[in-house]
Order: sequence, then structure tokens, then C-alpha cells
Amino acid sequence: MVRIAPSILSADFTRIAEAVETAEKAGADLIHIDIMDGHFVPNLTLGPQLVASLKDKTSLPLDVHLMVEEPRSFIPLFHDAGADWISFHLEASAHIHKDVTLIKELGRKAGLALNPATPIHLMKEILSELDFVLLMSVNPGWAGQKFIPACLPKIRALKAWLREEKLDIPIEVDGGIKPDNMEDLIRHGADIIVAGSAIFAAPDPAAVIGEMKKIARLHDRRDDP
Repeated sequence: MVRIAPSILSADFTRIAEAVETAEKAGADLIHIDIMDGHFVPNLTLGPQLVASLKDKTSLPLDVHLMVEEPRSFIPLFHDAGADWISFHLEASAHIHKDVTLIKELGRKAGLALNPATPIHLMKEILSELDFVLLMSVNPGWAGQKFIPACLPKIRALKAWLREEKLDIPIEVDGGIKPDNMEDLIRHGADIIVAGSAIFAAPDPAAVIGEMKKIARLHDRRDDP
């Protein structure tokens, strides 16, 4: 099943709760929340207080993407705030196994994020421990960037590797995704589609989510035995 995860980084920050409510009513599967520290990436965004406030506003899982240095110091904060899924960057952690283990010990889904130019083989020793993999299809730090086409074969290669290893681990893809390129990503192996500007910069965000859900359902039906 292909899932849709609207990214609230692109929402109007004065109306984030309303944006989350709109996304849930439109059929979104997750709420994606980008956390940036101004060090690992140049931008500075949201904190655990916002995650805690959204926890009471939606029944959808909160998918927290840590774009931060030393993720281990952030993981407990976002666990306490109510994050359901927590991912951090392979490039930012000196002790990936420790950080993945911490997330799982806290009872949350653990994901590892990779920048567009980071090869997937660097996950070899940790892949089987993950609950999901987040592949960036733009360089992290800013909303509204264009999708990097070179990420398509990377998605396909990871999907083939997971099948070879008989691992049921969803591939989440984030960056520059719109309804008009979403189907191509799904064909290459994307299981969770993160979209920000395509949804929240549109005049009718709910309609865009509905369109993306329709594409996802059509693909799911094609895969039915």
C-alpha cells in the first residue's frame, strides 16, 4: 500500500493545526515533520513543543525527520513529544546502531535518512534493523526544491536489495514530489510519498492530497494478485 505523508514544513506556520486537520480529512496517512537545527542543514525549523501540540490535534502518526547533528540528543525529546516515527541522517550520526536501537527501545519506528549523493550500500550493517528508509530526492534544508532525477535508480536499487534480503521495509521518498512525477517514483519502488509544496502551496491542498491518493490506489490495484 502506497501512503501519502504531507510535510507541514510547507504549510502556513500560523495555521499548522488547520493544515494538519485538512490533511487528515483529505485521507493522508502520516504527517511528516521536518526538524532542522541550523547546523546539519542551514535552515532552522520546528521543535518538540510543536510536535507535542500536534499530537492532540490528529490521530495520524507523526513522522519526525531529524535533520540535525548529534541526533541521539534529540531522539528522547521527540519521543517525549509524541513522535511515532523518527528518522535521522546516516551522514549525521557517528553511532548509527546506537541511535537506531535507542529509537526502538523507546517504542518508536526507527528510520535512516540518506542524502541524494549518499550510496545505499552504507546501510548494509544496519538495514535489517530499520523500520523504514527515507531517501531524500533533494538536498535537505529547504522546501520547494526540484526533484533530482538521479534518485530514481537509487530507489529502484534499494527496492531490489530489500526484496533480495526478504525485508519488508518501506521506502519513504522526500523532495520535489508532485502528482505528475509521483507515479514514476512508485514504479521505481517508493512506498511512502512525502510532499510539501505540492500540497500546501496549492490553492486547494485537500484536492492535491485526493489526487495523490487516487494515484496510490490505482497503483495498489495494479499490484493486487
